[in-house]
Amino acid sequence: MTTVSFQKHHATMLLKYSGISFISGAVNHGFFSGTRSLWTAAMGIVLFVFGAWLEHRQSEQRSQGLGQALVWGSLLSVGLGFFTGGLQHFPDSPARSAWVVPLGFVLSVLALALSSPNLWRRTASVYVLIGAVLVSVGSWGAYQWLLSHPDFAAAGHSHGDASPAEHDAAPLAQVVGRSIAVQMDDQMRFTPSTIEVQTGETIRFVVHNAGRTAHEMVLGSAADIQTHAEAMKQSSTSGQDAHHSHGTGAAITVAAGQTGELVVSFAQTANLQMACLIPGHYEAGMRGTVNVSPAGTLAMPSPAKPAASHDHSSHQH
Repeated sequence: MTTVSFQKHHATMLLKYSGISFISGAVNHGFFSGTRSLWTAAMGIVLFVFGAWLEHRQSEQRSQGLGQALVWGSLLSVGLGFFTGGLQHFPDSPARSAWVVPLGFVLSVLALALSSPNLWRRTASVYVLIGAVLVSVGSWGAYQWLLSHPDFAAAGHSHGDASPAEHDAAPLAQVVGRSIAVQMDDQMRFTPSTIEVQTGETIRFVVHNAGRTAHEMVLGSAADIQTHAEAMKQSSTSGQDAHHSHGTGAAITVAAGQTGELVVSFAQTANLQMACLIPGHYEAGMRGTVNVSPAGTLAMPSPAKPAASHDHSSHQH
């Protein structure tokens, strides 16, 4: 049986798992990244096939205990995940990837060295030293290049949406079609508990808290509301701060005795829930429904007519 050098074994791993990472990334983001995903997938296939071919040629057998295999395998997976993930997301997070990629290289070397000490030779030390320098210099160089080419970095991992800078620069106008008053109270209820809207409507919810404690109104699908309610409950029972983002902009918290406004646009038909996710409130039944029907299917309330003008020019004094 031939003994495979440490450097060949490590290089084979990097090729194989980099290929897997590139392929999986292309599959996950193929609907959003267009041409980039095509060449990413092609590169991944080439890397994986070449790495698998090298591994087949090496065909080395190693024996170790289950515990060791789990420990070193976990460390190895972290190192490879850092290395390949940093490469995959370099255009999106260059500052982070600049140190994540070299760290991943070092962790993968450490894991392989501890799990296969028989592979370590003097040439392996040279390989690790040169490899670490090349990876570090390459990562730093890529980071500096991306800093000087911000347009490329901003478009590197786009899901078809405008960049945050574009969103911040452009004002967002919303034309409110009508207002709906919603009251919350300490009886753990919304009034009204059922609201009917139509697709295409932009509604201003005027939310009044008639209770003596804070309440909130969160809109979302039944599954999302349930998930966030469980997260809030777990945070509360573990003693952590229960305040967190509900994953949607359609949420407002109103202090006792206060009134707030929430403007929401409804783009598609849905059966949504409104809920108060402050720990204990949702479990006590503080929830309702917002039914979004196709446009034109509901009898819309007539808008209030403006008061008639009072012309004083015709008055005789």
